[in-house]
Amino acid sequence: MPGLIRGGVWARAGVCAPVAALAGCGEMGLLDPAGPVAAGERAMFFNAVVIMLAIIVPIIVLTLYFAWRYSAKRPRGQYTPDWSYSGRLELLVWSIPALVIIFLGGIAWIGSHELEPSRPLRSPVRALPVQVISLDWKWLFIYPEQGLASVNRLVIPAGTPISFRITSGTVMNSFMVPRLGSQMYAMAGMDGKLNLQADKPGRYRGLSAHYSGEGFSEMAFFADAVTPAEFAAWVARTRRAGPVLDAPGYLKIERQAATSKPYTYRAVAPGLYEAALKQSGVRASEEQRSGREDTE
Repeated sequence: MPGLIRGGVWARAGVCAPVAALAGCGEMGLLDPAGPVAAGERAMFFNAVVIMLAIIVPIIVLTLYFAWRYSAKRPRGQYTPDWSYSGRLELLVWSIPALVIIFLGGIAWIGSHELEPSRPLRSPVRALPVQVISLDWKWLFIYPEQGLASVNRLVIPAGTPISFRITSGTVMNSFMVPRLGSQMYAMAGMDGKLNLQADKPGRYRGLSAHYSGEGFSEMAFFADAVTPAEFAAWVARTRRAGPVLDAPGYLKIERQAATSKPYTYRAVAPGLYEAALKQSGVRASEEQRSGREDTE
């Protein structure tokens, strides 16, 4: 059973042809994975489809066959009006659906544990922590180890697991990069955990998968996976320019209207994510600072 989740090679043969016909419709999302989580989810999807087709296709074929063979114009077969029971037929009717449910349940059980969002990814490379805050109507990405932040642009090193902590400074949203894998709800006061990875450099579309008001259409961003050297260069450039994101700066971008334009902060006040997680923490610290200034 684990081989069905990890590989899915035999499953792809039955469904790749119709899926490939849709390739001209734009980004394929989960059907064109760029990371291990999305690849595992695609394998689960393909395996489930093939298992269900194994019972659906024969039923469709047999329905058409019986309609043709036993039609009124072609009277065939033995007429048995008193027939009521067949042990073999009962075994066939119940065993096949039971096997399908067992296989689907096994795939869902194993896959849901292997791809559990908070479970760290297996990798010899140390995970990069990124803190995500959804606002009206923008995404704030904080890099605690690098001490900087960006709005509406996520830059990550390819081949490195990314350990996300996700919360909301406003209404509920849903953080998702389809080609990298699972989505995670961003909710006020909750600290969501999500682990993803981009296997190769590229630009991947990110979005909010949950409607959150009039600026919802602006809640899109790009996840740029770059080489480790390019990521280090981006960190160095970001540290040399831009404002500092402190409590007043956070409250300012929190009140700003929707914007899809990306920009960066060269430094971030320590503990800003934890304060945003507590909702009133940023406002309280700013009020205390203003009170001290008024007293002085």
